[in-house]
Amino acid sequence: MIFQPAILALLLSSLLTTLALGGGAVFGARVLRHWDPTNGAASQLRLERGTYLSSTLVGFALAVQGVALVLFVYNADRMASQFVGAMCAAGTLRVNGFGMPALMLRIGVFFAACLWLALDHLDSQGYDYPLIRVKYALLLAVLPLALGAVGLELAYFLNLRADVVTSCCSRLFTPANTGIGGDLAALDPALALGLLFGGLALLLALGAFLVKRGPGRGNWVAWTYTGASAVAFVLGMAAVISVISLYVYENPNHHCPFCLLKPEYGFIGYALHGPLFVATATGLAVGPLAWGRRFPSLRSISPRLCRRMALLSMAACVLFGAVSGAIILRSGLMLFP
Repeated sequence: MIFQPAILALLLSSLLTTLALGGGAVFGARVLRHWDPTNGAASQLRLERGTYLSSTLVGFALAVQGVALVLFVYNADRMASQFVGAMCAAGTLRVNGFGMPALMLRIGVFFAACLWLALDHLDSQGYDYPLIRVKYALLLAVLPLALGAVGLELAYFLNLRADVVTSCCSRLFTPANTGIGGDLAALDPALALGLLFGGLALLLALGAFLVKRGPGRGNWVAWTYTGASAVAFVLGMAAVISVISLYVYENPNHHCPFCLLKPEYGFIGYALHGPLFVATATGLAVGPLAWGRRFPSLRSISPRLCRRMALLSMAACVLFGAVSGAIILRSGLMLFP
């Protein structure tokens, strides 16, 4: 099955971008070891010239890694019809033991890539590249994640067998299941919605304070927003699985977040998951961007970019909340009297 065009394209793009990240990591190791902006030697000048090409190459590779996450899930959903028992991407990913771990690692690479891109953009605004060591140290940490994602992806596709009977999403996301999917499906709907909209309201209030007053002394407001964004992501996914999906399917027993991506439901899952992932990725970058103001060349630039990132995160949060509310209001399902 690995010779299907979609699988080959996905693997090839993942491999090439990971190789590009590897090249950027090699350059980054040289930067960490030899970078000295006070040195006028030819080796330092070569490093400075190389940063332009390296940053562009790594930035493009990380952007493609983000697209690869969407294509990986989309391809898994399209392949569901080829496996007995699979209704959507959830069943396809459970054909063997590598599918779900590959997805989780892909998500981790996505968030790490967004953080690197934000730091790279901030670093490019300073005349002395004050964050160059930080961002290349981060790249060295991202590279093992990307390699792991490619390895798990390759193992997953190599071990696909059409004669395997897999589990459908109704068994994975059910309160009777003892796994995390079952735990999320078993959440009380009222509690899940209360935590979701309460959490979004608190996040927006914190974001409004950040935009008006700035990152705060010691950047505590910015770092609090970053932590709250991570919590909001968990609350959002929990609400999608436990209650919002029920309103989409108009079925009190169907909790699958992957079936939301299917055409029969208007691809509503992309309108839900997309803003949530964007809100989280941008929110996670707020704290690190605010931290950059400790450097003289970024002292005035860092707070401005921090506010812009917070505004983008808040806008995505509002969109996610609006889509969730519209789904609930337009649904024919009545979970509450």
